[in-house]
Amino acid sequence: MERAGYGLIETLRVREGRVPFLERHLARLEHSLRELDLPQPSKDVAGLVRPFAETEEAVLRVEVCDGRATVTVRELLARDRPLVITATEPHEPYPHKTTRRDCFSDAAAEAEEAAADDALLLTHEGLVAEGTVWSIFWWEGAWLRTPALDLGILPGVGRARVLELTQQVEEGRYLREALEERSLFLTNAVRGVIAIASLDGRPVPTDPRTAGLARRFWPD
Repeated sequence: MERAGYGLIETLRVREGRVPFLERHLARLEHSLRELDLPQPSKDVAGLVRPFAETEEAVLRVEVCDGRATVTVRELLARDRPLVITATEPHEPYPHKTTRRDCFSDAAAEAEEAAADDALLLTHEGLVAEGTVWSIFWWEGAWLRTPALDLGILPGVGRARVLELTQQVEEGRYLREALEERSLFLTNAVRGVIAIASLDGRPVPTDPRTAGLARRFWPD
């Protein structure tokens, strides 16, 4: 693998003067650095991040590339329930949060062209994978469904948090048709749990259990 200019990303939320899930982000970053045999950062990433906790609400992007760690800050923008399309761009395996994100960038551009907020990617076999920056879940009876990690999706921090909050989850391989008439939501460590408003122009039904997960998502 070409290592020059190749790096890892962690996107963190500053919420009420804290950085929720900081240790999980750092653990994932460390795991990916080892797995991909990338240089360790010369500076302590936790030490770079913690001063930003003084900001009441923000989003931090940590990038580690060629042994150098940088932190950039952006405003957390308020957003409505997203309008999502199914991208024609196929999903490529993304088990580590790297700077090589071409399929996601192309899918996001496709969503923008369609006047949607975001895009859901399918594998080359047509199986539900993940969004451009989020994991997807949906309700089916008493159960939550979500794509399995062995599809090559990112082991998201938000995804792991949802799995902690309920025992009634099935991870598997699902065709796009499995989402029809289901109550869908997305999750990541910046937004928490957000119900999807529509998929491919069709309204998505709401489910009160999604709001319950959203309330419980952030640690006290």
